Amino acid sequence: MFDYTVKTDQTVEAVVEKLKTTLKEEEFGVLWDFNLSETLEEKGQAIDGDYRILEVCNPKEAKKVITAHREGGYFLPCKLAVFTKDGSTHVGMPKPTKLIELIEDESLQAVARDVETRLTRAIDKTV
Repeated sequence: MFDYTVKTDQTVEAVVEKLKTTLKEEEFGVLWDFNLSETLEEKGQAIDGDYRILEVCNPKEAKKVITAHREGGYFLPCKLAVFTKDGSTHVGMPKPTKLIELIEDESLQAVARDVETRLTRAIDKTV
C-alpha cells in the first residue's frame, strides 16, 4: 500500500490538535494547516465533511534528502491528511518509503524509513 491511514471516533479538530503535539514529540513542526473543505466551500465547491491537510517537516531530515537529491524536495514537506469518511475520522499519509522509491537511490531509504516510523508513531499516539 502507498499509504498509512487509520480510523478514529475523534473529531477532525481534536485529531489535528493532538497531532500537532505528537508531531512535536517526534521533532516535526507543522508548517501549514490547510482547511481544504473550508477553501473549497469558499470557491463554491463544497464537499461533505471536513478535510484538513498538515504539511510537516523535520529540517534535519529534509536537508539530508535535498542534499542527496535536489529533486527529493518534490516530496517535501511531508503531508498528513485528516478527514471524515463514512461517518468516521481518518488520519493518514503517503508512506515516505514509497515516495522515495521514485528517486531510485537506495541511500535515501534509511532516511525515509526513519521519517515514516516517526510519523506513523505520531499518528498512532494521536488516535
